[in-house]
Amino acid sequence: MRTIRIGTRGSALALAQTESVRQALQSAVPQIETEVVTIRTAGDILADAPLDAIGGKGVFVKDIERRLLQDRIDMAVHSLKDMQAALPEGLVIGAYLEREDPRDMLFSAGDYSLGTLPQGCRIGTSSMRRRCQIREARPDLEVVNIRGNVTTRLNKVGSSVDAVILAAAGVMRLGLPVGVAIDTGTMIPSPGQGIIAVECRETDREILEMLDALDHAPTRACAEAERAFLATLGQDCTLPAGALAEVSGGEIYMAGMLGSTDEATSVRMSLRGPSPTVGSTLARKLQEHMHRGSVS
Repeated sequence: MRTIRIGTRGSALALAQTESVRQALQSAVPQIETEVVTIRTAGDILADAPLDAIGGKGVFVKDIERRLLQDRIDMAVHSLKDMQAALPEGLVIGAYLEREDPRDMLFSAGDYSLGTLPQGCRIGTSSMRRRCQIREARPDLEVVNIRGNVTTRLNKVGSSVDAVILAAAGVMRLGLPVGVAIDTGTMIPSPGQGIIAVECRETDREILEMLDALDHAPTRACAEAERAFLATLGQDCTLPAGALAEVSGGEIYMAGMLGSTDEATSVRMSLRGPSPTVGSTLARKLQEHMHRGSVS
């Protein structure tokens, strides 16, 4: 009987996500055994540095992907929003679990919404995308850089900051009390937000067959559109960016945003198309607007 080694970060959220994958895998393939392998990543080690200063997307996954390529684990569980658009050669995403709530969520001592936070409040986030959209919606707020796991950031509310913004799905996966969801018309999420992705070696047919039972087709279509959006922007894109795809009426409806270098304004657009390539088209249109000087 083969023991399937599942690689993951060691945070409470990462372990909760991995447990959901492990249980689904055991249910689909009851004859296997599983082992969870925790891996400390660069993003965990450099926990106090701003994400955009230490490499942005990828700092939570590269060390885990290295273990996959070295055959030290059989699959890896990631938050899709942490993954870069281009995977290392030899790796594929074998399954996308059904997407959970993709929205961002505001947590404050007074249960305020983003629109009702008192003027001048300090709001914590390490995300360029969130900073840009906060400044557009509420230029009177002071945006403060904070890092740390979900609990660490929540514990800063009422001390170093008045409010924090977190991904709704992460809070829900941990079973924590929810905050006030921010409408996607105000804050477009990070590409892949709310989706758990399971990565494996492209040559491991046995693992790929197992993961096929976990794959959620509508979520895969949305994920591929959002990853096409990221890929078109390019690995070197340092601008705030957000994208959210939904399957509707047999087509993919997608909204996207691209922010200015000073994180003060953004261009927003939406498109509908029959395939995930709508993500690439949307990214190109946003870039064209930027190049025409719509955002300085």
